[in-house]
Amino acid sequence: MSEQGVEVWSGGVNTWECDEMGHMNVRFWVAKAQEGLAGLAAQLGMPRAFARDGESTLVVREQHIRFLREAKAGASLHMTGGVVAIGECDARLLLVIRHLDGQPAATFQLVVDHATARELRPFPWPQRLRERAAEFMIDVPAFAAARSIDLSPVVATASLPRADELGLKRIGLGVIGPTECDVFGRMRPELFIGRVSDGVGRLFGDVRPGPADGDPEARIGGAVLEYRVLHLDWPHAGDGVELRSGFAGCDARTRRVIHWMVDPQSGRPWASAEAVVVSFDLDRRKVVDISEEAQAAFRAASPDGLAL
Repeated sequence: MSEQGVEVWSGGVNTWECDEMGHMNVRFWVAKAQEGLAGLAAQLGMPRAFARDGESTLVVREQHIRFLREAKAGASLHMTGGVVAIGECDARLLLVIRHLDGQPAATFQLVVDHATARELRPFPWPQRLRERAAEFMIDVPAFAAARSIDLSPVVATASLPRADELGLKRIGLGVIGPTECDVFGRMRPELFIGRVSDGVGRLFGDVRPGPADGDPEARIGGAVLEYRVLHLDWPHAGDGVELRSGFAGCDARTRRVIHWMVDPQSGRPWASAEAVVVSFDLDRRKVVDISEEAQAAFRAASPDGLAL
């Protein structure tokens, strides 16, 4: 195995996976990472971890994602993976999606539990898997390390009552469909970020990121540089989901946004995420600063105490 890890997936970018920004949408980065996770599981000795007849699986509890280079329709991608650390029942894994030339396009640090496939009950790794994992140990390179987000242990604060208290904007509301679930009947991980992407325009519609003073008017879109995602529970087909979002600060270059997915009936949380977002010149394909006026508007729209 190379210092980059073992190859766990190879594929490309379809036109229908690209969004209005002209590059692959975040949901498909996460979907491909989930395929890579299955590939890494097979390398570790769990080839049926994500199969209907599997007895044990790897359940994602947390994701740290960095988007480094965009991928457009037709781009060839491949993915390498390895084990960063392993505990009694859990592990931190690293997946790196790379362009054809080997340059990293996106990175995923995943905290996973070794768990029963249906009840999601964590249980210790068997010795054979520990021995196999030792062969795939890798370090986290600088380009995959947390940059603008703290990865320290955190207690999630998300709930529907708390969202109402903070005045968080509803950006999504609906029901999980059968085609959005995995073979165990649980919502696939990319659906959280995917629904955030679908609805986030409603949040930014109130506060437009105008260009910095002196910069020409341009077609401005948005892009995410970094994510921390907590998966707190897994909705099934027919379960309701509501997304509530708010700003948690900004500077000239970035905005910090918190997204919660909650059950609209019980109010309990399904997932929580922190995102570092930039304004993106759609013609020059470059990150741009925003005006002081826009910064002030974002800060005014940031409720105190908003966190994961």
